[in-house]
Amino acid sequence: MEKLSGKQKRTLRATAHSFDPLFQIGKSGLNEAVLKEYENALERHELIKVSVLQNAPLSAKEAAQFIEEHSDITVVQVIGKVLVLFKRSSTEKYQKYSTLL
Repeated sequence: MEKLSGKQKRTLRATAHSFDPLFQIGKSGLNEAVLKEYENALERHELIKVSVLQNAPLSAKEAAQFIEEHSDITVVQVIGKVLVLFKRSSTEKYQKYSTLL
């Protein structure tokens, strides 16, 4: 997992502000297969939002903790029931946001 400075996180938060959530965490919660989906999406997008639904068995903070413990995805922000996730793409043509850092 990449360690980002406060300034880098602030840049990513500002960039992600206008995004709509790409995924939702529902009643089935989080597991390794779901994290794999997030990693695949992050490989193409680098920066995504995930919303935690009302019926989810875990809170947004718990989801953020699970994601950081079980993957190399960086949780940039947890605000309300929305997570902002970042992972630098290994493919140069998808490195849209990591070039900002």
